[in-house]
Amino acid sequence: MALSKAPSVAHVRVDEGSAGQRIDNFLVRVCKGVPKSHIYRILRSGEVRVNSKRVAQTYRLQEGDELRIPPIRLAEKADVPPVPVGKPFDIVFEDDALLVLDKPAGLAVHGGSGVSFGVIEQLRRQRPEAKFLELVHRLDRETSGLLIVAKKRSALTVLHDMMREGRVHKRYLTLVAGRWLNLQQHIKLALHKYLTEGGERRVSVSPEGKPAHSIVRLVKRWQSCSLVEVELKTGRTHQIRVHLSHSGFPLFGDDKYGDFALNKQLEKAGLKRMFLHAAKLGFRHPLTDQEIELASPLPAELEAFVVSVEQNEEREYG
Repeated sequence: MALSKAPSVAHVRVDEGSAGQRIDNFLVRVCKGVPKSHIYRILRSGEVRVNSKRVAQTYRLQEGDELRIPPIRLAEKADVPPVPVGKPFDIVFEDDALLVLDKPAGLAVHGGSGVSFGVIEQLRRQRPEAKFLELVHRLDRETSGLLIVAKKRSALTVLHDMMREGRVHKRYLTLVAGRWLNLQQHIKLALHKYLTEGGERRVSVSPEGKPAHSIVRLVKRWQSCSLVEVELKTGRTHQIRVHLSHSGFPLFGDDKYGDFALNKQLEKAGLKRMFLHAAKLGFRHPLTDQEIELASPLPAELEAFVVSVEQNEEREYG
């Protein structure tokens, strides 16, 4: 539910989808456009009431709670174009607690940072009846493949714990420049996040960064490049891209950490995107404990590029 711009008291009943969420985070979500500082001010002042009582900002909502939210006047903003319904996503797995979709490359997982909408906004637009849809994890905009979305807060909470504890197994396929020699290799390099002068997020290998662990397995190699599978033991931002680039094997088509001159050649040869695909997921269901193993084949454009690599190598090296 989003609050109206009209200055009137809102009364909200907490449903199953919002149960367990902290009240400050709930208000940030429903009071769209209201600064966080104002949210905390109305909580501290007692203007927000839960079952007619004042609560702290750390209070966790219970199903059936009755909220009173005071009048909040928002500054008028320019009209924002509606989120397009778009083409339905390819759903790989779904039950009443979660779904896993096959994200196409080129689509952000959520709006922000100059992007007006992403997968989650489009999914909510496609499913207006859904009470709760939240991303469990993220994929880079140019990465395709398996993405988990929670349909219940209880599932989201457990899945986040599982992610932190390394109990969600994620494997990616990528094509890198150079001949990868080892059948299996562990990369343990700490990663540090920073912003460029232009405000773009970047990651570098640094002893001051957070621990990061990738396991790289060779799938196939040619003279000029290698197809590898990367298993993530940690889930740091841009982990695969930075680990492999730092090791001397930049991802094909990577516009942040890759070989830019090579990328131009690859684009002429038909590769129009970064070659990174979230191919496998394995985890126990957060509510039923059922073992779930999911796989997504390489998208057609990546599969076609691998075929062209094989054909070119055969012609050049026999």
